Amino acid sequence: MDSDKLSLPKLFKGIALFTPGGDLVYCIDPHKQGRWHLHLCATLQETLGLSEPPHFLVPCYTATIDHWLDPNTQQIKTFAEASPLVIRYQALLNCIFGTKELVWQSATWHEDLCDRMMLTTYRSSFPLLWEENDLVLRLDLSEPVDLNNRQTTVSPENSETETQAHVFRLFIAGHSPATEHILQTLHEILEKYLGHPYTLKVIDVLSHPEQAEANQVTATPTLVKVWPHPIRRIVGDLNNIGKILQNLGVRNQKSNW
Repeated sequence: MDSDKLSLPKLFKGIALFTPGGDLVYCIDPHKQGRWHLHLCATLQETLGLSEPPHFLVPCYTATIDHWLDPNTQQIKTFAEASPLVIRYQALLNCIFGTKELVWQSATWHEDLCDRMMLTTYRSSFPLLWEENDLVLRLDLSEPVDLNNRQTTVSPENSETETQAHVFRLFIAGHSPATEHILQTLHEILEKYLGHPYTLKVIDVLSHPEQAEANQVTATPTLVKVWPHPIRRIVGDLNNIGKILQNLGVRNQKSNW
């Protein structure tokens, strides 16, 4: 950890993003406005040289803390919770957030978002995330942050809209020209209309029937938006742009659809 660690404000929100291997990047927001998931994922990508930001780590490998002032007692109180996958690191969390021997709460486990078998499918694409790289990194968002190779200054006013990311799963039955056409169409739609970073995971139900069962997929192709909530799905016709955007609850950020 950097010896020039920044001092902690009395009131703040903090978020930590872990890797499956136990590495950590975190930030502290004294303005209590933002969540910064996007920036933490981008920092992991840049630091470890990943091919893309690992958005699938959210919310499965996150921990959050809030130091807030009780208006009735005028005392500072703390609420802290961590995903069941990272709750074992609470001693480290107490160290970086200066909370001494605070007992962290275990966040509610969402099987639809954090299916363990699904998470392991990313291991071949992101092997460094499953290795221990002795990384404990604090991200100071008062300075410009490099996202997609550009300098971006994030202010509290726009943090909520800047930090959104989407996670999709596409269930198919074997690879064919029709499958390639569906993938091309989806990529074009998401790139053109979504307006936020996204991860699209393709799952062949013939090779992984257990994942189809776990996600309650009974027909292909099926596209599932698993993050952010609520979960939405569309089955069958994946060529209709308006239908996809409407059924998945994705507000078009780049057109007047």
